[in-house]
Amino acid sequence: MECFRLLAVIATMITPKLDTRLMCFVFLALALTISDGTADHQFVYTGFINSNLTLDGTSIVKSSGLLQLTNGAEQITGHAFYPAPLTFHKYPNNTVQSFSVTFVFGIIMDGSSPSNDGMAFFISPSMNFSDALPAKFLGLLNPQKNGDPENHLFAVELDTVFNSEFEDINDNHVGINVNSLRSNLSFVPKFYDSTSGRLEELSLSSNEPIQVWVDYDGETNEISVAIAPINMAKPTYPLTSTVYNLSAVLTGTAYVGFSASTGTFSGTKHYILGWSFGTGGPAPAINISVLPKLPRAELKGHSIPKTIQIFSPVAVAIFFLAAGTIIFLLVRRRLLIADVLEDWEIEFGPHRFSYKDLFQATEGFKNKYLIGKGGFGQVYKGVLPTSKMEVAVKRVSHESKQGMREFIAEVVSIGRLRHRNIVHLLGYCRRKRELILVYEYMPNGSLDKYLYTSDDKLCVGWHERFQIIKGIASGLLYLHAYWEQVVIHRDIKASNVLLDEDMNGRLGDFGLARLYNHGTDPQTTRMAGTFGYIAPELARTGKASPLTDVFAFGILLLEIACGKRPIEGRSQDTPFILVDWVTEHWHKGSLMEAVDRRLQSDYNVDEACVALKLGLWCSHPLPNARPSMQQVMLYLEGQHPVPEFVPMDVACQAGFDTLMISHQSSVGTMSGLSGGR
Repeated sequence: MECFRLLAVIATMITPKLDTRLMCFVFLALALTISDGTADHQFVYTGFINSNLTLDGTSIVKSSGLLQLTNGAEQITGHAFYPAPLTFHKYPNNTVQSFSVTFVFGIIMDGSSPSNDGMAFFISPSMNFSDALPAKFLGLLNPQKNGDPENHLFAVELDTVFNSEFEDINDNHVGINVNSLRSNLSFVPKFYDSTSGRLEELSLSSNEPIQVWVDYDGETNEISVAIAPINMAKPTYPLTSTVYNLSAVLTGTAYVGFSASTGTFSGTKHYILGWSFGTGGPAPAINISVLPKLPRAELKGHSIPKTIQIFSPVAVAIFFLAAGTIIFLLVRRRLLIADVLEDWEIEFGPHRFSYKDLFQATEGFKNKYLIGKGGFGQVYKGVLPTSKMEVAVKRVSHESKQGMREFIAEVVSIGRLRHRNIVHLLGYCRRKRELILVYEYMPNGSLDKYLYTSDDKLCVGWHERFQIIKGIASGLLYLHAYWEQVVIHRDIKASNVLLDEDMNGRLGDFGLARLYNHGTDPQTTRMAGTFGYIAPELARTGKASPLTDVFAFGILLLEIACGKRPIEGRSQDTPFILVDWVTEHWHKGSLMEAVDRRLQSDYNVDEACVALKLGLWCSHPLPNARPSMQQVMLYLEGQHPVPEFVPMDVACQAGFDTLMISHQSSVGTMSGLSGGR
C-alpha cells in the first residue's frame, strides 16, 4: 500500500496539469515498472556469441560460441556472470521463490595429466571474487571465508579431485553446497540407461558434454539435482534431493553464474555450451541441436622412434608373442589367487581393501585396538598404512548365523548412502571365510556411553542432545524419503548412534537394514531388532516398515531426554518401562519431571517438551497414529507445534477414527496422524 501511495505522489509531481485519465496511465506505468522487479525472470543461451555476460579471470567466449572458463594453465580461476542481479525473494513473506537452472558443460583433459579440480554453478550477492582461491576452493572461497554464513552463497559443485579436508566422497562427484566447500549433500553422478536397465556412472571429466538440472521448490524447500549425457532427456526422477531453506542464505537480489579453477596440473579446460534459468517456474528448454561443439582433446605424446618404425615383421611378431605369453602367465597366476567376485560385489560393492592393509592397520587385530563388540562381531580402531587415515574395522563373527546375509546387506545399503548424519562405509574385505567392513572412525564413540555413564563429566548437555536428535531425524528422513530406494534401518538404538569429533550424531550399523522401491510394500517378514525398541505390529507380524523405524526413534527420543534405558530390571516381576513412565507423567501433568535429573534444570524447556511429546507420539502403539519423518523434522525445527499426545486408552475409548477427525479439525490436517502417508 505504501508503494502505491508513493506512486500517487510521484505521478502528481510529474503530471500536475494532466487530466485524470492520463494520470491513471502514468500511475499504472510506474506501478508496472516497480512490480517488474519481483516478476518471474527467464533467460536461455544456446551458445554465447554476442552474449552480454560479465567475465573475469581466464573466462572468454570462443569464436565457436563456447564459454571457456579455464584455458589449461595451472592455478587459475575463471568466472562468468549473468550481468544483472535477479530477484529471489518474493513478497510479502520474504522467502526465496522457486527457481530452476539447466546447463550443458564439458571438461576437457589434454594429455595424460589427471583432471584438475572442477567447476560450479553458484548464486552470490556479489560479482567480486577477487579474494577467492583456485584449486580445491573452485574460485569461490578461501580458508577464512569457508563456512561463513555471511557468504550468502549457494552452489552446485562438479568436483573431479578428492579433498579429505572437505569430506569429499571421491574424485568424481556432484555436491550441493551452502556457504562452504564442504557439501551439505554429495553424490556420484549417475543416470538411468534404458538400454542396460541400470544406473550408469558418469565421468565428469569425460571430454564429452553433460547436462545438469537444478531445481529449488520455494514451497517445500526441496533442492533436487539430475544429470545425464547430452543426448538424453531430463530424468523423470532426480538423482538426489535434499531439503534446505534458502531464505536465510540468499539475499533479496543476487547474481547467478559459473566458476572454475585448476590446481597444480596443467591441461584441464572447463566449458559451458548452453545455459537457461527461470524463477517462479521451470527454466526454458535448451535446444541441444544448435549448441557449439566441444574441441577434441589434444593428446600430448611423442613420435615413434625410427628404430621401431624399421623393425622387421619377424621382430614385431616375436615381440608380440613374448608379450602375449607374459600376459597369459600373469593373468593365470592372478586368477589362481584372486577371490571370486559375486554379482552383488560387482554391481554394488564400494572400495575393496586388501586383508594385508587391514591387518597392518590394526597391528594384527590386537585387543588394545578393540573399541566395540556386538552380536555380529568385533570393531577395531585402525590407521591405514598408506593414507594414515583413521578407520573403524568391523569383523563379522564366524558364529553369527546370519553373518553373510547381514554382511551383504550392510555393504549393499550403507555402501552407497551419502548423508552427514549417516556413518559412511569406506569399503570392505573378504578373505576366505573372513568378512570385514571398513567405515569412518567416530572418535567420540556411541551415544549410550554418555547417557548411562556414572561420571557426570561425560554427561551430554541438553544442547548436544537436541542436536543429536535432529541429526538422527534428518538421517532417517533421508533413508525413508530421499534416497533412490526406501531404507528401513530396523535397529535404531542409542548404541547405534555414533558421535563424530564435533559430537554430531551419525546413524550406523546397517546390518539389519532392508531396501525396497518407493511406492511398493516391504516384503520383510522376519522380525529383527533390539528388545525395547520393537514396535507392537512388528512383534505380531514380523513385517518392518518406515513406521517401525519411527517407533524405535520415538523410544530413542525418550531415552535421550530422560537419560533412562527403554526397559530396566527385566528379571523383576514388574520391570521399568520408559514409555509407560513418561506417559504416566503426561497424565499427571508433570511431564518436565521426566527430564534427565543430571541436567539440573540446565536445558531448554520448550525443546525438552517437544522431545518428550514427540517421543510419545512416535512410539504410539497404533502405527497409523505415528507421524512420518517429514512431520518429525517440521516439529523439531519448530515449523509446526507438536500435537497433543493421545494415549492408547483414550484412543480406544473415544474411537480412534473419530478422535483423529476431531483432532485434525482443531490443529489442521496431519496426514501422518490419520493413517495416510
